[in-house]
Amino acid sequence: MRKELQPRKIIVLGGDGFCGWPTSLHLSGLGYQIVIVDNLSRRQIDEECQMNSLTPIQPIGVRLDAWEEVSGQRIAYYPLNVAEDYEGLLEVIRQEAPEVIIHFAEQRSAPYSMKSSRLKRYTVDNNINATHNVLCAIVESGMDIHLIHLGTMGVYGYGTAGMEIPEGYLEVEVAGVTGERLRQEILYPTNPESVYHMTKSLDQLLFLYYNKNDKLRVTDLHQGIVWGTHTRETLLDERLINRFDYDGDYGTVLNRFLIQAAAGHPITVHGTGGQTRAFIHIQDTVRCVQLAVEHPPEAGDRVLIMNQMTETHRVRDLAALVSRLTGCEIAYVPNPRQEAAENEFHVKNNLFLSKGLLPITLNEGLLMEISDIAHKYAKYADSSKFPAMSTWTRQQQPGILPVAEGTL
Repeated sequence: MRKELQPRKIIVLGGDGFCGWPTSLHLSGLGYQIVIVDNLSRRQIDEECQMNSLTPIQPIGVRLDAWEEVSGQRIAYYPLNVAEDYEGLLEVIRQEAPEVIIHFAEQRSAPYSMKSSRLKRYTVDNNINATHNVLCAIVESGMDIHLIHLGTMGVYGYGTAGMEIPEGYLEVEVAGVTGERLRQEILYPTNPESVYHMTKSLDQLLFLYYNKNDKLRVTDLHQGIVWGTHTRETLLDERLINRFDYDGDYGTVLNRFLIQAAAGHPITVHGTGGQTRAFIHIQDTVRCVQLAVEHPPEAGDRVLIMNQMTETHRVRDLAALVSRLTGCEIAYVPNPRQEAAENEFHVKNNLFLSKGLLPITLNEGLLMEISDIAHKYAKYADSSKFPAMSTWTRQQQPGILPVAEGTL
């Protein structure tokens, strides 16, 4: 049985988002004092894209009041842009004196990061500045704060490695200057597939530097694609409901397939559907963050990198599963991404399993639960938002033909 926790203070940056909100509730329910810092930029992106979550998301004040009503626990909230307001962030850290900071405050969509030059620059400016501001503020505060960052499996790329991808570090052997064989351990080489994934790759180098130079304690969680919507806490009251993104920019693949089926729209698979991806249920996401809080690295340890995923699947296999459950047809459409049509993807996740994670794996019961959510709110879905409109290269854009080789 897990030991009872003494309430400790945790700042959750980006605590209003798809992963940040259920994580904040989960940790608050365990007795931690939670402080959310969020500038509500994800809600602003909805307005910009003329989109809404399929599920009815309440204003942040209503959400926080509802949680206090049902749980008796109060979550504090600061409206602050972590990427721009360094002094404000530093003041919050000094005032609240947290033991842990959980960093979700980054633009999280690969397709959105590729929509235009403006959004590429926004993603880099926001994500890298946010991460660097947090690291600088922790150093300047002088406090021993454990930083937990939500990264992505996408830093490894989506090619076939021919091996199990390790948890952050790779053992290599190189020839020394006198010919002897030297064994070293390096960061696993990054291979980002989008500007968004590139920012997460750059985050790793920032963590490596501040861990080495300033001895910061850092845990970097390389998370797979999240599926599902509900956690135990978000089910307590409809005002606490989590986001359900279904559009081509923010909708994760399995949730997107289910709303397409609920709306009577073909399930759209990009390319051959042979892309293999790592997945994790939202309930396991919050549980993994809890385990990261409970098992911090010791002072002087290197950056702790954990692969936060529970299983891998090919996209076409997921589409076939949803099609069998719903009777909806599958439509194969051009892939807007610059990636291999087929790949193998084998990943180690031993660290979380060793700390007690009992994974929730894909099953028809949970799929039907998500399908029920999709059917309940399907009348609010805008099917014009289903297609992925972002393209990874200029040549893929409609009306632009590739330049013939040798003409430049």
